[in-house]
Amino acid sequence: MIEALHAAFTAMMREFDADLRREQRLSHTEYIALLWLSEAPERTLGLSDLAARCQQSLSTISRTVGRLEAQGLVRREQSTRDARAYNAVLTDAGLKRYHDATPTHTLSLRRYLFDHLEGIDLDALADALQRITAAADHRTTVPSPTV
Repeated sequence: MIEALHAAFTAMMREFDADLRREQRLSHTEYIALLWLSEAPERTLGLSDLAARCQQSLSTISRTVGRLEAQGLVRREQSTRDARAYNAVLTDAGLKRYHDATPTHTLSLRRYLFDHLEGIDLDALADALQRITAAADHRTTVPSPTV
């Protein structure tokens, strides 16, 4: 099962990236960064927080933000709480690009994930994945699912 899970996850990520690059000229990594920023208060996250949410190192997220910044989708600004830290701020153009790319990502999710889960209890699967995440994060409680 572990081999199948790893192979499926790797294949899905590759296809998500290929679809977004082909249709939107945006990598999956860049799309996920835009997603997290779009959901953040004031569309702003510290680079360390963004890196953690995107499961990237600080240097990798810095390069990702740099690519988005070069396209005018994100801007970097110094943190008001820590002069050594920087925030990534989603611009209006970045929010539009995120919204434009979302249908492509949604179709990819359907094509490479949900279309293959027929007959599987998705609530049970989501619960199991949340428990795996909680255990990996060393939490004792699992967040309630959003309905």
